[in-house]
Amino acid sequence: MAVVAANCYCPNTKRSPFLGHFPSHHGKSSSGQGIKNSVHAFRISALFWRAKKAVEPPERDLSLGEFILTGSGPEGVSANQAAPKKVSVSVVSSILDVPSQDWDACNMDATGPENFNPFLTHGFLSSLEETGCAVKETGWMPRHIIAKDECDNILGVVPLYLKSHSSGEFVFDYSWADAYYSYGSRYYPKLQCCVPFTPVTGPRILIRNGSYKDQVFDSLVSAMKDLTAKLQVSSLHVTFPTESEWEKMKEKGFLQRTGMQYHWKNRNYKNFDEFLMDMKQSKRKNIRQERKKISAQNLTMKRLRGYEIKAKHWDSFYKFYRNTTENKAIEAAIDLNLNRVEAGAQGEHKIQRGYMPVTTYSYHYFLDKGFEKAINDFLVRETSQVKLVIKLLHESGPFKDGLQTL
Repeated sequence: MAVVAANCYCPNTKRSPFLGHFPSHHGKSSSGQGIKNSVHAFRISALFWRAKKAVEPPERDLSLGEFILTGSGPEGVSANQAAPKKVSVSVVSSILDVPSQDWDACNMDATGPENFNPFLTHGFLSSLEETGCAVKETGWMPRHIIAKDECDNILGVVPLYLKSHSSGEFVFDYSWADAYYSYGSRYYPKLQCCVPFTPVTGPRILIRNGSYKDQVFDSLVSAMKDLTAKLQVSSLHVTFPTESEWEKMKEKGFLQRTGMQYHWKNRNYKNFDEFLMDMKQSKRKNIRQERKKISAQNLTMKRLRGYEIKAKHWDSFYKFYRNTTENKAIEAAIDLNLNRVEAGAQGEHKIQRGYMPVTTYSYHYFLDKGFEKAINDFLVRETSQVKLVIKLLHESGPFKDGLQTL
């Protein structure tokens, strides 16, 4: 596989109507100033992937400098408990370069045991690399950011990828790419902070608990922005973070975006029939009739846990899932006492089965401030539309009047 860099200028192409007017000349911002070491910029204009043996580009300096943590930590914390004051931040080209226990400790501290997120574990993310799903050849070049103290203890990690496309993200920015191309600029490559192919909300900046946790968080955010400038890519995108993380990023120079998914919420139902009693009579009747049709066809439905699934089950899985998975997932969640089922975006038919719209979040950083302003204007309009749609869908939902669904 080879990576080819290229420049392109298309002065006569049509402007994107999706985002409105852009200035004809855009200034490039420089990397932020701070207490960290300076970085030297080099430019990547585009990435093209081809299945031929070729000379690999030289590996660039992947150090993002050092950050000095100030202050003595929270009141009541002894000097022995306080974190070291110097943090070095660097980039690794594979999650396999990070010990699994260190990565998972950051994940556990970031989520807490009650909200443990398996998709942020070292095991899940490394499987995407080892199976060839999230690798350079598929347009997902790992560029994970690691923060270490003076004793080489890992204090924070960020799952990050240099991408040559927008597939597998589920927060759609194709119109932004079109707008860049319309003005002779390159949108790809870009930096993408996410769990590949997995639109599940969770923290994206994973920090160990400690006296200087907030400062380590700020250091990693600065490092992400500096890497964007160092690589001279168009932008940095963080998708499906938690709402609390999303709220912090506006003051750090990121644009905020909202989206919508359909989730089912468990209100401590004892069984599936109890869940149905929360629905309007017509919706409840429809679901019961659907379930009777399965019995009438002499079909047996059996739920398997992960370790019970064999190859033959996967072979036949897709044939059945579209018509059966939504109700069966709810029934399984009730039996297993799970808080919710996330059915993803798209498909208003999910509402009639009890999956209600919820807000999702992303935040975005652009080097080109002309494009940033135009995209921000679009996001203001989009956000108001998303809020309105969610409100209307809840008002016309399948649950009885007076039942809190927001």
